[in-house]
Amino acid sequence: MHKDNMSCCSSLLRLMILPVAFAVLVIASVAHGAVVEHTFNVGNLSISRLCQPEMIITAVNGQLPGPTINVTEGDTVVVHLVNQSPYNMTIHWHGVFQRGSQWADGPSMITQCPVGPSGNYTYRFNVTDQEGTLWWHAHISFLRATVYGAIVLNPRTAAPFPAKPDAEHVVLLGEWWNANVVDLERMAFLTGVPARNADAYTINGKPGDLYNCTAANQTEVFRVRRNETHLLRIINAALNTPLFVKVAGHGFTVVAVDASYTTPYATDVVVIAPGQTVDALMVADANATASPGGRFYMAATPYDSAVPSGPPFSQTTATAVVEYVGEADDDAVPPVLPARPDYNDTATAHRFWSNLTALVLPGKPTVPLAVDTHMFVTVGLGVSECQPAQLLCNRSAPPVFSSSMNNASFVAPTSISLLEAHFSNASAGVYTRDFPDTPPVVFDYTGDESDNATMQFTTKSTKVKTLRYNETVEMVLQNTRLIAKESHPMHIHGLNFFVLAQGFGNYDEATAAPLFNLVNPQERNTIAVPTGGWAVIRFVANNPGMWYMHCHFEAHIEFGLAMVFEVLDGPTPETSLPPPPADLPRC
Repeated sequence: MHKDNMSCCSSLLRLMILPVAFAVLVIASVAHGAVVEHTFNVGNLSISRLCQPEMIITAVNGQLPGPTINVTEGDTVVVHLVNQSPYNMTIHWHGVFQRGSQWADGPSMITQCPVGPSGNYTYRFNVTDQEGTLWWHAHISFLRATVYGAIVLNPRTAAPFPAKPDAEHVVLLGEWWNANVVDLERMAFLTGVPARNADAYTINGKPGDLYNCTAANQTEVFRVRRNETHLLRIINAALNTPLFVKVAGHGFTVVAVDASYTTPYATDVVVIAPGQTVDALMVADANATASPGGRFYMAATPYDSAVPSGPPFSQTTATAVVEYVGEADDDAVPPVLPARPDYNDTATAHRFWSNLTALVLPGKPTVPLAVDTHMFVTVGLGVSECQPAQLLCNRSAPPVFSSSMNNASFVAPTSISLLEAHFSNASAGVYTRDFPDTPPVVFDYTGDESDNATMQFTTKSTKVKTLRYNETVEMVLQNTRLIAKESHPMHIHGLNFFVLAQGFGNYDEATAAPLFNLVNPQERNTIAVPTGGWAVIRFVANNPGMWYMHCHFEAHIEFGLAMVFEVLDGPTPETSLPPPPADLPRC
């Protein structure tokens, strides 16, 4: 990753480009719906938060958050990225399958080389068979701290909700640093020391009223009318922090997660990890006497899952205001604040995440019952030797912070993207196909006695797992005690998966398998593996390409908590990786 914001100067193997074939693919997908076109001008934005002097951030179209992409299922999205920033840039369309448009997925050096300063690239993709809420963000360095926005996927017919919403609101949760986030990421890599925590949490780019700042325009306001039903499209765009979300005097009915419908689930708190989305209905039916001023706080507070302890985090609360039209009086009593969970309330987090189930609908994918490949993958922290490019790393000290999956700490290539190497059959020297199906040793994964220097040590590599087209994979994700137990939000690009079961401690197939939900398991693209525990997921590799799987804590991606699935072509042109577009950026 550290190479992403350095000029790419290596010459690449020039691929055979077939623009006509690519155009035919796009035209075929356009026939399903409209073409929705945007231009993303990425550049400098001068902004002030927390009553600090104005600082320069990187943003899209001068907005924080960036623009919402609003489409209908089956539409084709065309986004012209114009990079006017001083940094290399890519955009990832988080949760979009990218079937037939694999080159548009966006992670730097996985599916494309970055777009350099003054460069441009056009992303084209279709949103067939996806409804709900997804999002887009920079996928390079720490730039997604300010380069992010929502994707609203409207259904062609009425959504299967228990009530029809009268209105809807995008609720983008984020983190704010009074610092240049690119500099933070660069220094973290060079030294091998994780970057410091954020200064604040935000709702739609604003920290709210509970920080020591009285400046104007620091708090988002959602206006509602009594007894209306509002759809909240909640997205956690924070770099490193899961969040609890509550609204004083109100409850929620969760109806979708990660653009997959759920059985309606009533709750007074939403728990959402970085990368996840939650669609929740909220009825504006608060007791009027609870807030004579007609204003209620929405509060977002951090969930700290680390055991025994993790890195420092901001023990603060972001707020927005839910304001009743016709009842609110800005000069009256302040908004009501909800009771908030303790920062380490793992019981509440697990209850929310484990109680969700899918709404099974005709014609929609169901969990596959036959499994071709079983994988048992440890996810966690560790240490490794300083890399040559870590110029400020203390080589006379013990190994530096790292992270890994099955003790393989991932390093992205620097001269050619993995997808280009895969397409041109040029993997030699770029990646190897030996990502292991099991950890190198079996040990007490969550036991305190396992946290020793020998078990913590990992090595750097660029390993992928190769899958046949349509292969069904079952993966046990096992958190470890190494350094600390922690809930890691694991995201897979290009594919959704079913969550069969989750629990704490070491995974035991004999006791876990009878509990598998094979009827209506929740479908996701990002799962928060329970802290000091495990989750079992199952998916079909029905999308050829190179698909990144990684922890959605930016601090952990930086240090190697990732791997890649190489999915081979299917038997037809429609099930094969198309040639790259003519304007694909070069390193």
